[in-house]
Amino acid sequence: REALARAHAGPRDEAARDRLAYDEIFASQVALMLIRQGLRTRKGRAVVGDGRLTSALKLPFGLTGAQERVGREIAGDMAQDVPMLRMLQGDVGSGKTLVALRAMLTAVEAGTQAALLAPTEILARQHHATLQQMLAGLPVNLAILTGRDKGKVRESTLMGLADGSIDILVGTHAIFQQHVAYKDLALVVVDEQHRFGVAQRLMLTDKGARPPHLLVMTATPIPRTLLLANHGEMDVSRLDEMPPGRTPVDTRVVSVDRLDEVIDGLGRHLASGAQAYWVCPLVAESEASELAAAEDRAALLRERFGAAAVGLVHGRMKGPDKDAVMARFEAGEIGVLVATTVIEVGVNVPAASLMIVEHADRFGLAQLHQLRGRVGRGTAKSVCLLLRSQNLSETARERLALMRETNDGFVIAERDLELRGGGELLGLKQSGDADYRLAIPEQLVRLLPVAHDDARLFVERDGGMDGPRGEAVRLCLYLFERDAAVPLLRSG
Repeated sequence: REALARAHAGPRDEAARDRLAYDEIFASQVALMLIRQGLRTRKGRAVVGDGRLTSALKLPFGLTGAQERVGREIAGDMAQDVPMLRMLQGDVGSGKTLVALRAMLTAVEAGTQAALLAPTEILARQHHATLQQMLAGLPVNLAILTGRDKGKVRESTLMGLADGSIDILVGTHAIFQQHVAYKDLALVVVDEQHRFGVAQRLMLTDKGARPPHLLVMTATPIPRTLLLANHGEMDVSRLDEMPPGRTPVDTRVVSVDRLDEVIDGLGRHLASGAQAYWVCPLVAESEASELAAAEDRAALLRERFGAAAVGLVHGRMKGPDKDAVMARFEAGEIGVLVATTVIEVGVNVPAASLMIVEHADRFGLAQLHQLRGRVGRGTAKSVCLLLRSQNLSETARERLALMRETNDGFVIAERDLELRGGGELLGLKQSGDADYRLAIPEQLVRLLPVAHDDARLFVERDGGMDGPRGEAVRLCLYLFERDAAVPLLRSG
């Protein structure tokens, strides 16, 4: 009460604002810990493989030390009868898919099923194609299910899941619809988890008689502060070592004044048979200007290189139309892809070895790092051109300089949090569940470690919601609308 009065009376009363921000951060941490506690008390099942499938995988190169370490952490979790709740963080190209596949094969070895959930249809189909290649020659039945699959194909897949003849299913949200029944689902892998909120993660654990083990993956390195803020209910594994053979992308910063030179260079690149991305700035304030900028750029490039050579993807396109353009780009039918929004994370086009980001100073560091990760996936030397405005702020200058200096996503993510704050770290509308109303990024960095420790003491030592402070904390949770915890409180 006193903090509220003081904050209204003096907007610069930092002690009062800290007091209110702390309550909000504390409420968020308690919500995550209640979820974790609720999940841990549900009986799962121990899943232990015999190694016959994982050892038969034919890999073009050996596992990195990081992949082996993370594999042991995941296998250790799956061997417990408490459901695993683990996040796998790995920079672009660090080999997350292989780690996830080995975990899914462990589930198959144990006589159970596994599912891989991707946020978009094109990513799901790409995962399916990649896993098919990796599983060649192994007695594993792999299937795919998306919203596009209809009729007999869909019916056949649903029957295979129900009778257990399908071992691993890949797909979009369609794989968790109510009428999709599994014979014995023991492991769920969620790719690009920042697209899925806490409530959706809870929904996944309700599929099946016993909650399956849950492994979520992200290619966006997340600083520790934001990990605690958004994913405090999870254990975290980090792939911090790159497989051999991945060469760093050559990053260059060029003034937008040299646009004609850049287009000439793009022409030479396309003439060599290679492909390229051209990303226009993300303008949060005006979708119309963002779209116009991309359409103008696509029109200019079509005039120069021909309509068939240039594709355009933007946020207002319908899903199937967008997927069709992306599929043509993947097939090599389009030379340069112009995009308004961040290119789908995970899209893998090895022949695309040039990334051009227009007005790169308008993007956050993590966004630029993700965009750069779209190239460097084939054998050709890859280049990322960051086109900068004429007048740069000091912060923008620092960001672009850091992009030139390092390819390490974890270094970039920590610096991004310092320079821009948590709300923009994952890009527009991708910041997960951390919709703080009072706490600002600076307070989050300062107060979250304390609030996290206090929340743990409240839940583990002080009796939690049944203890003497339970009513006050219950009010706090409702006050700050921590929706994820509300279902768990209904009984009270």
